Amino acid sequence: MGREVADLDLAMAGDVRAAARRLADAVDGPMFRLSEEFGAWRVIAPDRSWHADLNPLRGATIEEDLAVRDLTINAMALPLGGGDRVDPFGGAADLEAGTLRAVGPSSFTDDALRVVRVARMATELGFAPDDATIALGRASAPAAAEVAQERVFAELRRILAAADPVAGVAWMDRLGLVASLLPELHALRGVEQSHYHHLDVYDHTMAVLEQAALLRADPAPVFGVARASEISGVLAEPLADETDRGVGLMLGALLHDVAKPQTQTDFGGGRIGFPDHDRQGAEASREVLGRLKTSEKMRSHVAGLARHHLRLGFLVHQRPLDRGDVYRYLRSCGPVAVDVTVLSVADRLATRGRKADEAIGKHLELARELIGDALVWHADGPPAPLLRGDELARELGLPPGPWLGDLLDRLGEAQYRGDVTTREDAIVWARESLNPPEPDGG
Repeated sequence: MGREVADLDLAMAGDVRAAARRLADAVDGPMFRLSEEFGAWRVIAPDRSWHADLNPLRGATIEEDLAVRDLTINAMALPLGGGDRVDPFGGAADLEAGTLRAVGPSSFTDDALRVVRVARMATELGFAPDDATIALGRASAPAAAEVAQERVFAELRRILAAADPVAGVAWMDRLGLVASLLPELHALRGVEQSHYHHLDVYDHTMAVLEQAALLRADPAPVFGVARASEISGVLAEPLADETDRGVGLMLGALLHDVAKPQTQTDFGGGRIGFPDHDRQGAEASREVLGRLKTSEKMRSHVAGLARHHLRLGFLVHQRPLDRGDVYRYLRSCGPVAVDVTVLSVADRLATRGRKADEAIGKHLELARELIGDALVWHADGPPAPLLRGDELARELGLPPGPWLGDLLDRLGEAQYRGDVTTREDAIVWARESLNPPEPDGG
């Protein structure tokens, strides 16, 4: 395909460990065992620009080895000593045609993760599985829930990192993987929403994912050129599990409404709501990502997106906002303030039912107002407090207690508004807040 190769897959007869040692010594790089069961070894270049996996030949010949691979485009080989390409299953023709075709009927039975790899390669390469491969994949999809789920997430994160993650999820769905690996997402099908929506919850989620991917690629159409590079910079920051915040945003888009089935409430007169789906969605997001064996940092990040994805929409009805409103928004959203502001825009753009244009216009106006403050908060954190809690308690002559946290939070808001600018101001403000003056004539 004309792409630079940094991952070499070597199949050989003989002593694999000894061959790996010779290669490691020749390049002065490290080596380690990849698999006790299969006897594979990996050698890494000293500058980590490439690695080579050395595997025992499976079968008596290279053709027998290739016969147990997953797809025809992965079942070709070149002799190291020179010679013609070995291509017993027509992989080169499939590569030219952009077709993902299983090598044989048992291609997915030994390792059901291969089905997820089909969806990932279809997404990254723009190739399409043929009908027979889709049928084989669907038959093995339930078994994908039984493989090591960290391996599943490694494929999923690449699907969501691709330029068109919606296509990737669509391929997962056609292969039966959404039902087996993400049953919470599958359960969104057919869940009706209010007249402010034009889609059921599943199709709405796919529309949100599409809008989020567009914003990840270019925030400028919504947030303006001046802010676009800053937003892109935040989304490009490393997050966890070998992903960036852009992938975190895609996960947030995928899971933000995951609790709607169990919270769906008919209020009568065609009014359908989902009370508490933000909080329950945060918990469900944690459960999904826990099952996929992601890090706590990833779970917390995506749960935060689900928990706070409605906040900006609520603020639309409170405009114009004062600095206290902005402070409470940023304080609540905390480390995901930028990300969830972007997610809320994607969510609103994907909601095109009754009065959609008016609602979208107001939402985008507020998002553009808040994003600058969110970017500053992300870069610098909340303003440094004018005094610590123990200092405040001592100045007020009171023992620390639950009251102190609440007072410090309100003091932080007053500081953010500009009502309090010095340590002395803070002490006076705190004292008056605890002992408000009597009203005139009282």
